[in-house]
Amino acid sequence: MTVVSNSSPLIIFERISRFDLLEALFGEVTIPPAVRDEVFGSIEPPSWIRVVPPIQPLMVSMQIVSLGVGEREAISLAIETKAELLLLDDQAARRMAARLGVSIVGCAGLLLRAKRNGLIEAVLPHLSSMREAGLRISDELFDRAIRDSGEAA
Repeated sequence: MTVVSNSSPLIIFERISRFDLLEALFGEVTIPPAVRDEVFGSIEPPSWIRVVPPIQPLMVSMQIVSLGVGEREAISLAIETKAELLLLDDQAARRMAARLGVSIVGCAGLLLRAKRNGLIEAVLPHLSSMREAGLRISDELFDRAIRDSGEAA
């Protein structure tokens, strides 16, 4: 399965000390250079993260001017590699990726997958930690994720 990630899921999972869940879920995650620079700086990414430059990054237009370079490169790379999933949380970037036919999952969805796969026992403590670590998630999405996990909020 080809999975491409933007910066925010990598940053959030690292902040809650559960970077391991992404490797356990996917084995390998592909990122573009702008995401590598934002997340890892001059540090070498873990071996399960592959850095691949997009052939033709999305051009800045009126529709995507609000997207950062990492988001544009991640969306482009997902399209070019025919990725099964793009890990992405930003709403504007999600809307653009969806319009381009890219399948998306954010941090909440990743936690639900991790629970379904037996990698975590509960979504609520991880999602709460993510919120504390800077994940911007609406109360509605937070509550829906907890409901979908079968846990009481």
